[in-house]
Amino acid sequence: MNSKSYSEEKRQHSSKLVPYSYYKCLIPDFFAGVPMHWHSEFEINYILEGSAEFICSDEHFVSNQGDIIIIPPNMLHSISVHGEYRQLYDTIVFSGDMLGVDSADRCAAECVRPIVTGEYGVKVHITPEHDYYSELKTTAENIFSCAKGNSPQLDMLMKSELLRLFWLLENSGDIFRADKKELGPSELLRPAFEYISDNFRENITVEQLAQTVHMSKSYFMDRFKAAAGVGAIEYVNQLRIKCACELLISKDMTSAQTAFECGFRNLSNFNRQFRRITGCTPKEYRQNNKS
Repeated sequence: MNSKSYSEEKRQHSSKLVPYSYYKCLIPDFFAGVPMHWHSEFEINYILEGSAEFICSDEHFVSNQGDIIIIPPNMLHSISVHGEYRQLYDTIVFSGDMLGVDSADRCAAECVRPIVTGEYGVKVHITPEHDYYSELKTTAENIFSCAKGNSPQLDMLMKSELLRLFWLLENSGDIFRADKKELGPSELLRPAFEYISDNFRENITVEQLAQTVHMSKSYFMDRFKAAAGVGAIEYVNQLRIKCACELLISKDMTSAQTAFECGFRNLSNFNRQFRRITGCTPKEYRQNNKS
């Protein structure tokens, strides 16, 4: 079986016909957390209830009800549980097609494409204290209402609301030229994330990962935890359990087969890690997530 990259997401969030996907999310109930990853689409999260810990590139923050989190393409990001809190939130992941990224007009050339390429940065964490929050909140709610409605006519309205969202950010100074003189700490570690993504089913050592980014073992361990919020081996386990969760739902495999397929070589360790990360056994997870 070919290795699937779980840091650079291969999930098809959009198509030419429907250039977005909508998700209603609840952590830790629906899933334990979202390990560090990136994808080529935009992502918007609107927090309905509760709190969680976000890492978006080198920005770490705790979300709260009403926050809007905007993640541009290819930004490393993760979400994890914040203490005893739960978080209910809406997510939309959409292609730049929704913003007319490939159009020949000056709006696409000067305003949209530079965000996709990373030439321009975007303010990630929008809180109720933002000067334009009322307008941004209404626009975000309209976007998610269109996504839930899921029709060609509402797609047309959603495109206009997405453009309005970015227009508001532009007017408030929250779209800006990115400083690319030096890579931030998380970007320096991207080769290590890529290596884990391609090899998490195999035995991976911290020494191997440190070599991918030309760091000493001790320095790498410190930098990785600061960037990802967890240690490197814990991150590997998270990706393995994420893989196991998907297989338990989509394939008719035993726990032992699932464990082996996801990189575990010891069934008792797999069961222990699965319960620790998801809060239930593999059998319970499969039963709870039957369609």
